[in-house]
Amino acid sequence: MRRVVVTGIGMINSLGLDKESSFKAIVEAQCGIKSISSFDTTEHTVKIAGEITDFDPNTVMNPKEVKKADRFIQLGLKAAQEAMSDAKIESFDAESFGVSSASGIGGLVVIEKNSVIVNSAGPRKVSPFFIPSALINMLGGMVSIEHGLKGPNLSSVTACAAGTHAISEATKTIITGGANKMLVVGAEAAICAAGVGGFAAMKALSTRNDEPKRASRPFDAQRDGFIMGEGAGALVLEIYEDAVARGAHIYGEVVGFGESGDANHITSPSLDGPLRAMKAAYKMAGFPKIDYINAHGTSTPANDKNETAAIKELFGENVPQISSTKGQIGHCLGAAGAIEAVICLMAMRDEILPPTINYENPDADCDLDYIPNVARKCRAEYIMSNSFGFGGTNGSVIFKRL
Repeated sequence: MRRVVVTGIGMINSLGLDKESSFKAIVEAQCGIKSISSFDTTEHTVKIAGEITDFDPNTVMNPKEVKKADRFIQLGLKAAQEAMSDAKIESFDAESFGVSSASGIGGLVVIEKNSVIVNSAGPRKVSPFFIPSALINMLGGMVSIEHGLKGPNLSSVTACAAGTHAISEATKTIITGGANKMLVVGAEAAICAAGVGGFAAMKALSTRNDEPKRASRPFDAQRDGFIMGEGAGALVLEIYEDAVARGAHIYGEVVGFGESGDANHITSPSLDGPLRAMKAAYKMAGFPKIDYINAHGTSTPANDKNETAAIKELFGENVPQISSTKGQIGHCLGAAGAIEAVICLMAMRDEILPPTINYENPDADCDLDYIPNVARKCRAEYIMSNSFGFGGTNGSVIFKRL
């Protein structure tokens, strides 16, 4: 079977516009959650989010093209550019280099804007760029155009598991010979009145508005919901032999992935679904000693309890160290899996595991080692990353140090 390795990574989130600054802030236990500034929250019950407030789309796109792309695409282009530059690929066969993109919601900002326009000013005022900029697969489309990638162009739209599924799809494509290289990019930018209002109506979000930096508290007994985040993560995947032949820096090898469906409830998780996804990835990897799990860890009462139980069921007495970085950058929905995969690979590179911030009150149902509040030195050989989404869709991926 073809071996698949990661040779380039990039990310942008509320703690940094690039992988190095954001990872440094994450390791230092900083928090990018703050009061929302992109729209008026006066009538909203939730007024905080992991917003990126210092990103200029003109730095990644021709100013004339900016209006043709929703914010999630702009963020995705930024992460993809960093990953491609990081991979240092001087030449390639365009037809064997593909894209695997991901987003959970896609162009919600432009959908909201044009919905208002059509109802207030009429259909003739709707932007001709509305549909292209809102389509989720246009992320992969615009990334492929920018970098000249003519291989398979795939798109995962599986809620909060999308980023992880995009990694799985890219790996499958390379393993089966559909491409020799794949650029994975997951992006999300749904922090708008409709997005925040919708999740708030479900009672899924924390309402700790007066303490934004302490609001998201994965696995803590006083957690009361997740915080929306925005951002993007990107990874360049390629055949091991090709990476070695060109002397590429290898961040890690994708040695296992698993996918499953709950067939249970549209929003409430089951124990069985996440467990089977992790078990499939673990089996494919050859049942190695997992040193660290970057948990889905949303800071909701249901998820954190359920994920803890699934991890305990799978690993028994040998439960790995665990943390959730969503307390620091928020839950980036469909981009979360891609961003967290980048974090995992950087943790492996720098031999340090990110903490779970705001862990102050132990929960009897969440009784594992969540690396509370302070990063921990560790030379991890195998790292697992979990992502679970509405509709009962689950994904897990395992990276190995090389």
